[in-house]
Amino acid sequence: MKAIRFHEHGGPEVLSFEQVPEPTAGPGEVLVRHEAVGLNYIDTYHRSGLYPVGLPCVPGMEGAGSVVAVGEGVAGVAAGDRVAYAGVQGAYAELAAVPADHVVPLPEGTEPADAAAVLLQGMTAHYLVTGTYVLTAGDTALVHAAAGGVGLLLVQMARMKGARVLATVSTPEKEELARGAGADEVIRYTEADFGEEVQRLTGGAGVEVVYDSVGQTTFDRSLDSLKPRGTMVLFGQSSGPVPPVDPQVLSQKGSLFLTRPTMAHYTLTRQELLDRAGEVLDWTAQGRLEVRVGARYELAAAAEAHRALEGRRTTGKVLLLP
Repeated sequence: MKAIRFHEHGGPEVLSFEQVPEPTAGPGEVLVRHEAVGLNYIDTYHRSGLYPVGLPCVPGMEGAGSVVAVGEGVAGVAAGDRVAYAGVQGAYAELAAVPADHVVPLPEGTEPADAAAVLLQGMTAHYLVTGTYVLTAGDTALVHAAAGGVGLLLVQMARMKGARVLATVSTPEKEELARGAGADEVIRYTEADFGEEVQRLTGGAGVEVVYDSVGQTTFDRSLDSLKPRGTMVLFGQSSGPVPPVDPQVLSQKGSLFLTRPTMAHYTLTRQELLDRAGEVLDWTAQGRLEVRVGARYELAAAAEAHRALEGRRTTGKVLLLP
């Protein structure tokens, strides 16, 4: 089969479109033929070596398609089932062997491309607003990178919870997308200091929670944007890793809470995965959650897709099509 692999860490140029051995479904696994693969920022961390992985590596943590074979001991999933999965490496390929307890069934009428566009980022947004910091009506949240894949979903879910949403973006086009998703206020960080704008928009009070996937360039000002006892949720680092933090800083800035969550810890059980994924996919099927696919690339063009993502030239979700 055809797959994308890298044999050394580096920039997008290390991604190679290759002929590789076709996987088989081992015990407890299902073999999925991909119809769509989701591109996520974590893929760039694996490629660059920021998050070390074994080499050579087939990247990709999210895919959707049809089950073509099941391994020994698998129950509840059969050949022909339409499924999606997230959090399992090896998706940049025509086929992938996936642990059966990681796949979720697609609701009737849901296309695999729609599932690949929403599952990982949708579950991320879901756990952020329902688990990491439980948003309630009357809260104010600051959402960075609000026109990105997670950002647009996060804005919508925060509004579902009745929160006021302050969003940061870089361009007029992205501002329009963030407003379309429900953001109450949009700050173009290329034209204004977002920290000063947050203080102005909240009358100096600050926000209950900051959802920050940017990291290095936004972290300090994000802390300054919080109310006393506010929560700083750092769930990505697209601008680079955040330097070590002195806990005394959290005390001095208002007895703040700091957390660095990951989806694996919010889908610890099979039931939790099914509940979280089911709600996200159902909201999508019902039209309550709008999923924007900003770009589609052939699998062979994965390096080009990575360049666009890291160059902040994308909005919404980016898909790779085997």
